[in-house]
Amino acid sequence: MIQSIITATGSYIPGIVVRNEDFLSARFFTKEGALITQEPASVLERFQAITGIQERRYAPPEQRASDLGLRAAADALASSGLDPETLDYLIVAHNFGDVTAGSNRVDLVPSLASRIKAGLGIRNPNCVAYDMAFGCPGWLEAVIQANYYIRSGDARRCLIIGTETLSRVVDAHDRDTMLYSDGSGAAVLEASTSGPRGILAHHTQTHAVDYAELLSMGQSYAPDEAESPNRYMKMNGRRLYEFALQQVPLVVKTALDKANVPLSQVRKVLIHQANEKMDIAILERLFKLYDAGSPNLEMMPMTIGWLGNSSVATIPTLLDLLQKGQLPNQHIAPGDTVVFASVGAGMNINAVVYQY
Repeated sequence: MIQSIITATGSYIPGIVVRNEDFLSARFFTKEGALITQEPASVLERFQAITGIQERRYAPPEQRASDLGLRAAADALASSGLDPETLDYLIVAHNFGDVTAGSNRVDLVPSLASRIKAGLGIRNPNCVAYDMAFGCPGWLEAVIQANYYIRSGDARRCLIIGTETLSRVVDAHDRDTMLYSDGSGAAVLEASTSGPRGILAHHTQTHAVDYAELLSMGQSYAPDEAESPNRYMKMNGRRLYEFALQQVPLVVKTALDKANVPLSQVRKVLIHQANEKMDIAILERLFKLYDAGSPNLEMMPMTIGWLGNSSVATIPTLLDLLQKGQLPNQHIAPGDTVVFASVGAGMNINAVVYQY
């Protein structure tokens, strides 16, 4: 039986470090346009307590999302040692395409996948390159798609990239701007017949009717920018938090049930790095569904504290750092069962059960 296995990973972490204290002089407003007069240090202290974020990474002005993705892709290909011309699919997950520094305009033509394929110098026309827009779960959904290609016999080898420059689509006058960051991660998925490993099962949901607007684009909160045509990413944080806690554990459990894998067999949970407090609560809710007591938080490695929320890039970056031994006291061993899970704009949720 054909299985889909991850044979290589790569990532690119931009070099500009933005710490929480860099926002001390920011002027934040409520969504109603009222200036937030709370002491800036108190705002930052509360923000860090909830999100776990101390710093994040921004891309330099000369780099766009496709540039970050190209570097992550090249890293994954170098790790694999494979010939890029043998790729059957090159899928790029993102939400905003290429955004030039200072412009706030989305550039999607040609696709980021085509730009990255050209940047890699891949001439094989049978390497199909396309983009995936699926909110923060986009990279994981692209992995799910690639798995279908491989399991059907349509493909032997796929490169899946998640890349984003969220720092260029956020409102500097909205406190949520401190959540977001830039980055890119990638993985090579290949066909294998070497036993029961790789992707065992997945589950995906879209909750659109009641929840599609929890993440959307809107005008700046600053009153003097009310007439600006620019639009920025906006989030209903409280409702999104409640939605994620209610729905994500159920999706993960469904994927585990499909794979016939008990929770006790799961060694790692690699979840979208959105908010540390929320991610911990999701894991605790999952254990509650199984009446399994309290989880050992060591099973859920985190990067949000120093990388922030880079949307589609968080999971592949986390995976790459984990596999390359760059996360202290964290590793994956042969035979380990790992759960990947994400939630984001749409509202979309997905989970993958994977055995090493």
